[in-house]
Amino acid sequence: MPQRAPRAADDTFWLRPTSYWLPAHYPVSAWYTHAPFAAWLVDVLRPANVAELGTHMGFSCFAFAEAAARLGHTITISALDSWMGDDQAGFYGEDVLESVRGTAELDYPASVRLVRGFFSDSRPRFADASIDLLHIDGRHAYEDVLQDYEQWRSVVRDGGVILFHDTAERERGFGVWRLWDELRDANPTFTFNHGHGLGVLGVGDVRNDDLRKLFAADDGTADRIRDDFASLGAEVAHRAELDTLPEELRHARLHATQLLDKVAWLEGENEHLRSAVAARDQRIGALESSTSWRVTAPLRAVRRVVPHRGESTPDR
Repeated sequence: MPQRAPRAADDTFWLRPTSYWLPAHYPVSAWYTHAPFAAWLVDVLRPANVAELGTHMGFSCFAFAEAAARLGHTITISALDSWMGDDQAGFYGEDVLESVRGTAELDYPASVRLVRGFFSDSRPRFADASIDLLHIDGRHAYEDVLQDYEQWRSVVRDGGVILFHDTAERERGFGVWRLWDELRDANPTFTFNHGHGLGVLGVGDVRNDDLRKLFAADDGTADRIRDDFASLGAEVAHRAELDTLPEELRHARLHATQLLDKVAWLEGENEHLRSAVAARDQRIGALESSTSWRVTAPLRAVRRVVPHRGESTPDR
């Protein structure tokens, strides 16, 4: 689906050239549709330091890093994760961390640093008011996201931004929406409903003109912003599907080959069993037609009538 050209800057401040940029990397993610907003946000906020609580396979981290690289903007992104998984996201092995590290070292060696560990243990490594953009996307239960917010809120400078992912999710024990409802009335905020929901919160005195317009948007303008970024995000998700299709086809072919191999093995086993049954039937037939079988037939008949010693005679 072709994207429409941006309208005049004074008409739609949220549609900058960066809003139409596509990511360079598409690891599996629930964050695909927020990449256009990520590029826009890096463009208008120009954050020097970003902290991300919950990087997993790296899509959002690389979206921020790629936007900064294309803008020629110097940025440091601290990507924090245990890289073990949890009961909500699922558990996984070291291959996920190695994949993230490989992309970071190859394409963003000067801008992305991986910080492995639990968020609360890593917090002392960050000074207060040292972060321009904080992205909270770790565990999603209310108590967990509240703890992340309370522990990390002070690292964000005055005028900075905090992002909360999954604000629209209310199943599987997710409680980000509950914290977001508590925060949105007391702070400058904007809420995206697509892509599982993304909450944008301004910290302190927001002086950036575009961010102030975003937070102050009336209902009609806010709906247009949401619609435009949802459409742009859908294009990213579509590109992600195309990007990952060859790998999915490779896995599908591998799975099909494994199934065919198993079918062939089962057919071989079935043929082996048929041969064994035929051989058994042949032996039984040969035995029953043998002279010894015929000679001993009367004895077998007596055995069926006269019980062995110690056996009781059935009642008649």
